[in-house]
Amino acid sequence: MVKETKATEVKRYTIQQFYGSESITGNSISADGRKVLFSGDKTGIYNAYSVSVEDGVRTQLTHSEDNAVLVAGYFPHDDRFLFLSDKGGNEILHIYVKNENGEEVDLTPGEHERAEFYGWSQDGKSFFYGSNKRNPSYMDVYEMDIATYEPTCIFTNDEGYEFGSISLDKRYISLGKVNNANDSNVYIFDVQTEKLLHATPHEGDIQNIPQAFCRNSENLYFLADENEEFLYLKKYHISTGVTEDVVKENWDIMFTRFSKQNTYMVYGVNQDASTVVKVLHMSTGEYLDLPQLPEGQISDLKFSADESLMTFLFNGPNSPTNLYSYELGTSQLKQLTHTLNPEISQADLADAEVIRYPSFDGLEIPAIYYRPNVKAGEKAPALVFVHGGPGGQSRTDYNPLFQYLANNGYAVLAVNNRGSSGYGKTFFSAADLKHGEIDLEDCIQAKRFLREQADIDGEKIGIIGGSYGGYMVLAALAFRPDEFNVGVDIFGVSNWERTLKSIPAWWESFRDALYKKIGNPFTQTEYIRSISPLFHADKINKPMIVLQGANDPRVLKVESDEIVAALEKNNVPVEYIVFPDEGHGFMKKENRIKGYQAVLDFLEQYLKR
Repeated sequence: MVKETKATEVKRYTIQQFYGSESITGNSISADGRKVLFSGDKTGIYNAYSVSVEDGVRTQLTHSEDNAVLVAGYFPHDDRFLFLSDKGGNEILHIYVKNENGEEVDLTPGEHERAEFYGWSQDGKSFFYGSNKRNPSYMDVYEMDIATYEPTCIFTNDEGYEFGSISLDKRYISLGKVNNANDSNVYIFDVQTEKLLHATPHEGDIQNIPQAFCRNSENLYFLADENEEFLYLKKYHISTGVTEDVVKENWDIMFTRFSKQNTYMVYGVNQDASTVVKVLHMSTGEYLDLPQLPEGQISDLKFSADESLMTFLFNGPNSPTNLYSYELGTSQLKQLTHTLNPEISQADLADAEVIRYPSFDGLEIPAIYYRPNVKAGEKAPALVFVHGGPGGQSRTDYNPLFQYLANNGYAVLAVNNRGSSGYGKTFFSAADLKHGEIDLEDCIQAKRFLREQADIDGEKIGIIGGSYGGYMVLAALAFRPDEFNVGVDIFGVSNWERTLKSIPAWWESFRDALYKKIGNPFTQTEYIRSISPLFHADKINKPMIVLQGANDPRVLKVESDEIVAALEKNNVPVEYIVFPDEGHGFMKKENRIKGYQAVLDFLEQYLKR
C-alpha cells in the first residue's frame, strides 16, 4: 500500500540546480585525528579534500580537471595520502601518493596495470594492494613499504581468487573463490608456509565470503548463507578448523570490519533496500548507541586510531551524502559538509517509499516509489526504472536523476525484480538463465501498480535503466513492444553474445559465474541470441534515447551504436548521445547535466504529450 498524501505543487528546479549539489565519497581520518579526507565533485570532477573536525574548514588537495580522484586514505603517521584514478573512465585504476610537498607520484605506473587498494598494515609501515601487471586476468597481492615505495608480491594469484583481508600479524591472507553467482568459497593463504587452506568445503550452492581476522590473528570472520536465506556472520578457527555462528539478522549482513584496536566490530545490514549499521563492543557484547539522525543511512563508518572519534557518510532519499563526525566521549555530533545546493529546498524533494506489488505468478516484488510533483487532480506520466546487474539492487540512497524527474512531474518506480540481491538467495537465483524473460515480466507487472495510483496517467508509462537495466529497457521494447511508450537506455547491453565474450580481463574470476547466470556465449549461442535485443530490433517501434560512454570497458560502445542503427533503419525516433571522456557511468558533472537534460527533453516530447 502507498501512503495517502495529497498532491502538492512544489518549486521546480533545473538539472543545473540538481547537479549544483555536490556528490562526495570516501572517508579517512588523519593520523592526529583532526582532519578527514574525502573525494567531492564540487569542481565538476571528483578531487580530494580535507575538512577540519574542529571548525569545518575545508581544503582542496588535488586539482584534476580530467580524471576522477578517488581517495584511498591518509597515511598512518603523517599527512600523505593515497588516491586512485583512471583515464577517462577506462577502469584501469592506478594508485597515487600525494606527498606533503604537493607532488603526486604514480605508484603503479604500468600502462595496462590495474590496481586496487586493500588497506594499511597494523604497524603502519606498509599498505597492501592488488595488481594485474603480471597477468591481466588476475590480481596478485602486494605489500608496499611506505618509506621506500618498494613493492613485494606476497601472493601470486593464478586461480582467480578475490582478495578478502590480511591478518594483523601479516601471516594470513583470506581469499574468496566464486564458483557461480550463488556459490563461493573461503581460502586462507599462509604467507610463512605458502600453503593454501580451504576453510569452507561444502556441497551444493552456499555463499561464503571472507571478511576480517580477529585481533590475535587466530580466527577469520566470514559471511555465509548455509541453511539460511540471508547472509550471516561466522567465525573460523584456523588452528582447529572449527566454525561457529556469530551474528544472524533477518536480512543480509553486507560487510564486517574491526576498529584499529579491535575494540569494536562494525557490520552493515541490508534492511529492505537501506543499510543499517551496527557497532558491537567486542568485550562487553553491547551495541554502541549511534547518534540520532534523520531518515537515511550511514555508510563507510570509520574510527580514529585511538578510537575516540567516529566519522561516517550519511544520506537520505531526499538528502545527498554528507560527512559527519561523532566524538564517543562527549557524544558531540558534527556535520562536516553541506552538499545540497542551497538553491534547493529539501521540502520540495520526493520521498522514497518502499512498496511491494504482485507479479504475474503472485510473487511479491519490492520497489521504491518516488511520487511525482503534480497539482491536485492532475495525472502524471511514469517511468519504471531497472537497476544494473545482473544481481544488483535499487536502494533508498539519494538519486539526483530520480529527484529531477519527480520534481518535473514524472513518477519513478525503481523495481527490484526477481534476480535482485538483498531479498534472500531464493529470490536472487530466481532469474538465473531466465534473464530478459521472467525478470522482464516483473518489470511489466509494475505498470499495474502505477496504474492504480490516482495521480498517474496509466497510458503514459516508459521504462528506464542503466547497464543491465539498459538491457532490460531494450528487452522490453524488443520482446514486449506494446507495453511501454518510450525507452531510456543508459549504456545497455544489446548483444549478450558479444558482451559476454568481451568481458574485461580483470573480471576473469567472475566470467564463469556470469555465464551461469546469463548463459554461455560459446555453448548456448542460440539461447544467448534469443535474449539479445539486437537480433530482434526489428520489433522495436517506440521512441528511445541512448546514452553511452565511449571508453566503457564493460558495455562497449558498439552495443549502443548497433541498436541505434537498427532503430534508425526501422524509422523509429531515436536520440543518441556519446560522451568521449566517460566509461561505465558518468563521472563529470557537465556530462550528467547534458545527458539528463536530454532525457527530460526526450520525455517531454515523446511521453508527456
